[in-house]
Amino acid sequence: MTGKRTAEPSPDSIARVNRQRVAREEGALALADANRRAVEVRLNMQRLRALREAKLLEQASARTALPPAKKKRTKGIAG
Repeated sequence: MTGKRTAEPSPDSIARVNRQRVAREEGALALADANRRAVEVRLNMQRLRALREAKLLEQASARTALPPAKKKRTKGIAG
């Protein structure tokens, strides 16, 4: 008993195809959004790294510009 297939798809198959199409479109949008966020995060990390390195460089140059600290003389205990 072979059933005869009609040329028109059933309403269920049309709905399934539409759901799959929407899922593909939403998936592509989600991937694009995730990639965009990843780029933004990397750029922010790069900016923060540059700021941190500049601050460390400034601190290091400030330390070398200061004269060396004088050692305090301690009184010896005469026994």
